[in-house]
Amino acid sequence: MSSRIKVTNEQKPCYDIVIEDSFDRLEQELDGIVKGNRKIGVIADENTCIYYDNECKPLLEKKASAVHLIVIKSGEENKTLDTVSFIYKSLIEKHFDRRDLLIALGGGVIGDMTGFTAATYLRGIDYIQIPTTLLSQVDSSIGGKTGVDFLAYKNMVGAFYMPKLVYMNLSTLKTLPVRQFFSGMAEVLKYGLIRDESFYSWIISQMDAILEHETTVLEEMIYRSCLIKREIVERDPKELGERALLNFGHTIGHAIEKLKDFQLLHGECVALGSVAAAYLSYLRKYITAEEYYEIRDMFVAFSLPVSVDTIRAEDIISVTKSDKKMDGDQIKFILLKDLGNAMIDTTVSVQEMYQAMEQIIYKEEDYYA
Repeated sequence: MSSRIKVTNEQKPCYDIVIEDSFDRLEQELDGIVKGNRKIGVIADENTCIYYDNECKPLLEKKASAVHLIVIKSGEENKTLDTVSFIYKSLIEKHFDRRDLLIALGGGVIGDMTGFTAATYLRGIDYIQIPTTLLSQVDSSIGGKTGVDFLAYKNMVGAFYMPKLVYMNLSTLKTLPVRQFFSGMAEVLKYGLIRDESFYSWIISQMDAILEHETTVLEEMIYRSCLIKREIVERDPKELGERALLNFGHTIGHAIEKLKDFQLLHGECVALGSVAAAYLSYLRKYITAEEYYEIRDMFVAFSLPVSVDTIRAEDIISVTKSDKKMDGDQIKFILLKDLGNAMIDTTVSVQEMYQAMEQIIYKEEDYYA
């Protein structure tokens, strides 16, 4: 099993996305990236450093004069400037300079922070992504978005900074907790809904195989997801227009993520936001009631939440107005014109938002009805 996707930036080759089922080709892929007698800094958390110790370290030591592991605490709550400061300090103490290399070994939190560190340390140092979760493989490792949360506001501080390589080892998914795997499925479903109805239908047809983690099916699913994201980010690398479509489900999702104090996973919040956005699309008569309920049922099939408790609609709406995706004083939503075809909309009214919130906020009386 081996796949490669080439990503360009401003019509120039930028980096490759390499999909493998082991780390066997990592050393070869680093040819031309690690030049001369340079150091490599691997940033991982307490969960992903096992890949470094068991598999990556011997390969990396063949390419570099020294390899240093920097372990940080896992979890979105640690995706902060304080953690980045800890990484800076480690790099300074190890005398990293601009010609050395950073490697993000982990999920989206590791990837976002490593990318931001690379973009800002000495005004820019090369880095590569080795995503180990489904969500990071299909989404956050691709496209050069880096950043950290600030005062619990999601990715409020960041930079666009492209990696030199994205290397995916799909065997890492075998040890991924089930909840983390399903969290990634929210982003996979998003790609079909916003861009490719045939892919969305394929996911439905392959549901059992995906749930069984059949390797060939997962490879195709990840490959097709990466192709869709590559297509969009190449045309709009800095989210000046079309790239905003990738935020389907994220407007409300990020608000829920903050209000639940990051106790829900990112993909779980995206699923909730996607159900709300699909309902708004139904209210606008862009999709049918049957299509709305099918979308809702698809998230349920992958063990993703479609309702949330202990938060209020007015609080969700208030937080969305502080989101970085605001367009002036208008909340920016991504709605479905139809399945596989999304659009940016800044005309959603507060009344419509309340109607959408009623679909996802759990009410005890509904349980006993």
